[in-house]
Formats: sequence, structure tokens, C-alpha cells
Amino acid sequence: MAAFCILAASLMIMPRPFTFNLARHLFSMLIRIMGIRLQVEGREHLDFDQTYLLMGNHQSLFDLFVIPAAIPLVFTGVEAARHFKIPVWGFLIRKWGCIPIQRGNLKQATKSLDLAKQTLESGLSIAILPEGHRTRTGKMGPFKKGPFHLAKATAAPLVPFGISGLYDFQQKGGLLITPGEVTVRIGPPIPPDLYAHLSVEELRNLVFRKIQALAA
Repeated sequence: MAAFCILAASLMIMPRPFTFNLARHLFSMLIRIMGIRLQVEGREHLDFDQTYLLMGNHQSLFDLFVIPAAIPLVFTGVEAARHFKIPVWGFLIRKWGCIPIQRGNLKQATKSLDLAKQTLESGLSIAILPEGHRTRTGKMGPFKKGPFHLAKATAAPLVPFGISGLYDFQQKGGLLITPGEVTVRIGPPIPPDLYAHLSVEELRNLVFRKIQALAA
């Protein structure tokens, strides 16, 4: 796995669309080797000329490989600030343009919002897992408010997606993997004019319900 990450990191000097497509093929090969039979529904909802905030549930560590394999857009992600200190992985996500989030730090949160706005304006979508951590039970946990402050601040279309089957493949804290089918369902985008009047809490609840339905 370390060798794979180093290879992926070395590709970051290439143009981003080419790099992402290559990474997507590598991730697709990797998950097949690990025994994941990936099914994807709803790709027809995506406009490849549009930038989005992509939001989905967090079932497993392997979400990080399944999501890029399933969603054919060029996007970066939001990562906990501490992850940028992890050897190899920190280098990889930094080169990929991931946005650091440090909880409880208002100054850092403001910088992250500004960086997210710049990222979207540059034509790059952003993927966020609003639970903030992998599920321990197989059920979706409560969503953090931060991603929805970001949505309100950037007024970007939101694309909900739901992952099912990956919790059974590898559970948090477990070492065993169980090969099987994993499904990613992509929902229709939620345009900003449809959520502009909602509070952060109302938007969070709306997106939670949509992702929960897609992950069922």
C-alpha cells in the first residue's frame, strides 16, 4: 500500500485532469484486487462542466479509494489538519490540494473557507464526508455543521451520494476484509437557489435525509 501511495504521489506533477483519470484507473484496479465489486448508479446526474460540493456517508477507510473510482469528476477533498502530518499520506493529500480542517480553531476555519472558495472558483470540485469519521455501527452518524457553512458560503451545487456495502467489507477497528459488492448511488444535484433560504441546520438535515436514502 505504501508503494502505491508513493506512486500516486509522484503523479501529482502532471496536469490534474489526466492525473485524476489515471488515479481513478489505479484505484479501480486496486479495489478489484481487494475483492470489491463496485456498482455505480446515478452518474447521469452529473454535468462534467460544473463544479460541485460532493457529500456522502463514511463507511470505511476504503471510501478513499471507492469514491474516486465511482465518481467521474476531478475533485479534491477536505481532511482533518492532523492527517497532513502523516508520512506519505500527508504529502499525497497536500500535493492533491486537499483542504485542511482544524476543529475548534475559528481562524483556521476561516482560512479553510477561503481556500475552498478559491478551489471551486478554479474549476475543481470538493468532496466532503460530513460525519467526520467512519461509522462504528454501520449506521450513519450525525453530520458536522462545518460542511454546510461551507455550502452556504460558496453557494455551490451539492451532490449527495450514498455508499452501501463497504462497512461489511471492512469495519473500523477490524483487520479482516470480506470481499463483496459495494454500491455508490449518486443523487441529483441540489442547486444553491433551492437551499439559499435554509439555515445551516435545515440544510444539514436535508442532505442527511438524501444521503441516508441513497445509502439504504
